[in-house]
Amino acid sequence: MNQTGSLWMAETFDTIVRDWTHLAACRDYIAQNPEKAHLRDDQFTVERSNVLMLDDGQGEAEQAGSLPAESGWKPNIQRETFLRAKKLGFSDRQLAFATGTSENAIRAQRKSAAVIPTYRLVDTCAAEFEAYTPYYYSTYGDENERRESGKPKIMILGGGPNRIGQGIEFDYCCVHAAFALRELGFETIMVNSNPETVSTDYDTSDKLYFEPLTLEDVLNIYDQEKPDGVFVQFGGQTPLNLASGLKGAGVPILGTQPESIETAEDRQLFAAMLDKLGLRQTPNGSATSTEEAVAIAKKIGYPVLVRPSFVLGGRGMELVYNESDLRRYVDAAIGDRGTDILSVGQAGVSPAESPGRMPAGQLPGPRPVLIDRFLEDAIEVDVDCISDGETTVIGAIMEHIEEAGIHSGDSACVIPTFSLSQKILDDISAATKAMARELKVRGLMNVQFAVKGDDVYVLEVNPRASRTVPFVSKAIGFPLAKLAAKVMAGKSLPELGFTREIVPKHFSVKEAVFPFLRYEGVDIALGPEMKSTGEVMGMDVDLGLAYAKSQMAAPPPLPKGGNVFVSVKDSDKQAVVPVVREFVKLGFGIIATSGTFEVLKAAKIPVTKVFKVREGRPNVLDRVKNGDINFIINTPSGKIPREDEVRIRNASLAQRIPIMTTVRAALASANGIRSLQKHKVRVRSLQEYHAS
Repeated sequence: MNQTGSLWMAETFDTIVRDWTHLAACRDYIAQNPEKAHLRDDQFTVERSNVLMLDDGQGEAEQAGSLPAESGWKPNIQRETFLRAKKLGFSDRQLAFATGTSENAIRAQRKSAAVIPTYRLVDTCAAEFEAYTPYYYSTYGDENERRESGKPKIMILGGGPNRIGQGIEFDYCCVHAAFALRELGFETIMVNSNPETVSTDYDTSDKLYFEPLTLEDVLNIYDQEKPDGVFVQFGGQTPLNLASGLKGAGVPILGTQPESIETAEDRQLFAAMLDKLGLRQTPNGSATSTEEAVAIAKKIGYPVLVRPSFVLGGRGMELVYNESDLRRYVDAAIGDRGTDILSVGQAGVSPAESPGRMPAGQLPGPRPVLIDRFLEDAIEVDVDCISDGETTVIGAIMEHIEEAGIHSGDSACVIPTFSLSQKILDDISAATKAMARELKVRGLMNVQFAVKGDDVYVLEVNPRASRTVPFVSKAIGFPLAKLAAKVMAGKSLPELGFTREIVPKHFSVKEAVFPFLRYEGVDIALGPEMKSTGEVMGMDVDLGLAYAKSQMAAPPPLPKGGNVFVSVKDSDKQAVVPVVREFVKLGFGIIATSGTFEVLKAAKIPVTKVFKVREGRPNVLDRVKNGDINFIINTPSGKIPREDEVRIRNASLAQRIPIMTTVRAALASANGIRSLQKHKVRVRSLQEYHAS
């Protein structure tokens, strides 16, 4: 290949394929064996960075999709070479990287060369008889089996592969959106690549395209179908990241517009909006280099919460208490995103901007690291709302059980709130409606607040469906995703009969489900990065019973008696005293290690001292394994937990002993046990709850 990228000769294509395959294999091997990363030949990877684009940097590549072509020249790829590349699976992004131009330029030349995909029907009848199921996959063959109905149609972008932070909750929203559009007379077109979802069932939508959620693939489908609009807000962050690129390509986005999404995601724009509205925000900043991050942290004060922008599930999020840890975090982010060709690539950028040539200490691309002052001992609150551009209705205000700092996807939460004053609730409602109006939201919006004392702080706004939408819908008895889809298709909330917040008379508790039993040795302590893989729901007119039901659904269940082992970090020792008193009142015996033992003894709480793991036998691990302990309160001592703490938490998991790693969760458990001791657990249907 000509190193200037001005000519891409067919005879060199085999070399490109060979290099791409080799580097992909290297990447996969190092992912499986990170301790052998030092054996990699960096010179080899850097030299070939101009022919390789791996998929780990996909999110950034989608945003770069609207970059103009290099002004000096355009790639000259023959139609036969284009076809061969496409049949081998090369994307426009990879070809753009190989030729040192933009994805838009490659796409334009490919279309002008008439190299466009065709769509074939999946044979759902296994060749027994002719299949008519409108279930399509793309190919670069000759026959196109796509059918035209002549009806108005809307395309819904799904969530793609399930992963921590983006799961079936978003698929629920996509499915309900499809049902809503069908009720309005639209032909529904679903785009998703995950066979383990309801949205990819052949009868959920009128047409299903089993395709990746990338800019190229979505635009290819749009060019074929020419729908009246596209929904991007139901599938989580993956389709949301495509919004700007799609709009730049002329695709009509229905609902909240990409400009509003950008305002919510961009820290400077978001801060300016909050200032305009007179709303509080935790001191924060965004950095594209290590030194910039350090300067921001010094200005706003430690501890700080740091994370990449435009991610879901708190991926890469960390609570940082000092400068050395902050430098380690940002340096690692730069290493992951800027210098390791086996970890990430930059599609749609010129070779001069490619990995391996990134200036030291600077993050590539437009995505900065976000830095927020962490509010200790604050209550976190989630709000889901729906807006038609004029009217905004609160779906629910959810109070988290765990304090701020635990990822919202891992924290139990309650509808309606149980400890917030009416003034705080009114402030939260007013702030939510003001932001929805300012962002011109049409559809769903999620807001996360932190409440400290009488002050309400806005943490973040997501102008899309959130993972709590299914929970809220079941708790209040109104299908928010369905209503939002109809609003985005042109209906108003008054037309749909949804104009006021529904505050149920019963309590609903969402609890997270964790996969720790499948991953031996993984620390189960919760933090700012999401770890849960599912969720359950408990409902009752009594809050304690609703919480207890949620623990039954996500075992192990709460015990009604026995011994409680308590070992907490120094900053939690005074806060845990009233919680332990509650367990004593409930008839539990208390066991504690030396530090916590002294605090509880000084508070005149009857407590038995037990050896730490390294102090002698029988120690706390022996007591756990012998079945002497029925409930554990153990808060992590620091960012890097001590080995003994991890062993205790893992032993409790193996013995199916409930363990709480936050003081607020321990208090909620005590309240749940009290209700279990006083009341009989009863089961009622959703219809009975909503009718009462």
